[in-house]
Amino acid sequence: MRIDWSARGRARVWAFTAIGTAVCIAFAFAFDSYNFSSGGWNWGKDPFNNLVIPLLLAPPFFYILLSKMQQLAVAHTELMTVASTDSLTTLLNRRAFTEMVDGYMKRVEEAEKSESRNQGGALLVIDVDHFKRVNDRFGHVTGDEALKLIAGTIRSAVRETDLVGRLGGEEFCVFIPGQSPELASATAERIRRAVAAADFSPGGARHELSVSVGGVAYDSQVPFSDLYRKADERLYAAKHNGRNRVEFVRHEQAGCQPMMH
Repeated sequence: MRIDWSARGRARVWAFTAIGTAVCIAFAFAFDSYNFSSGGWNWGKDPFNNLVIPLLLAPPFFYILLSKMQQLAVAHTELMTVASTDSLTTLLNRRAFTEMVDGYMKRVEEAEKSESRNQGGALLVIDVDHFKRVNDRFGHVTGDEALKLIAGTIRSAVRETDLVGRLGGEEFCVFIPGQSPELASATAERIRRAVAAADFSPGGARHELSVSVGGVAYDSQVPFSDLYRKADERLYAAKHNGRNRVEFVRHEQAGCQPMMH
C-alpha cells in the first residue's frame, strides 16, 4: 500500500521533533545543573555536551519514531476507508451504510429523550431498471461504467450531509436525515429525473437509463432494518407500477401511510 503524506502531516512531524529535541536539551541541562547532595542549582559541568548530545541524538530519534506513527495513522485511515467503501462506485458499502444509519438513529433516540423533540428524515432504496439488458447488450465492463455514472448522479443530487451507499448489484440507498417528508420525496424525484437525463452513450449512441425509487419518511427513532423493509416494499410497488417512478410513504407507529407525490 502506498502511503502518501500530506504537507500538513510532514510539518506536524517536524514540529513535534523540534519540541521533543528542546525538551531533551532542557532535561539534560536540568539534570546536569542540579546538585542532588546539597539540593541546590548551579551551572553544569558540561554545558556544551548538554546541548550537542541531544542535538545529535534527539532529532533522528523523534523524526523516525513520529514518522512511523504518522505512517501507521495514514495506513489505518486508508484501511478504514477501503473497508467501508464500495470499490466500484466509491460509495459506502452495505455494512458501512447500515452501521452509520443505525448509529445516527441511536443518537436520534438519545436526543429525543433529552430534548423531547423529534428529528425526522427518510430512507430511499433505488434500483436500476432493466440493468440486465445493459450487461447483456454492452457487456459487464460497460455495465460497470453505467453503475459508476448512476452512483455519481445520485451523489450529486443529494446534500453533502446525506449518506449514499451501494447495497449490492444495481441497488443503491440514500439516507436523508433531518428533512421533511415533502422535501425527501422531492429529492427522490430529483434523483429519478437526474438519472433519466444522464448521458450514457456506449459506442457513441445514447442509451437511456432509469431507476425506480422506494422511499419511507420517519419522524422518530426507527431501526434501519425496519426502514429498509418499508422502503423496499415501496420499491417493489414502483417496479410493479411501471418502473422509472417514485413510491413514497410516511412511516407511522401503526403502519405506513402513502404520500401522494
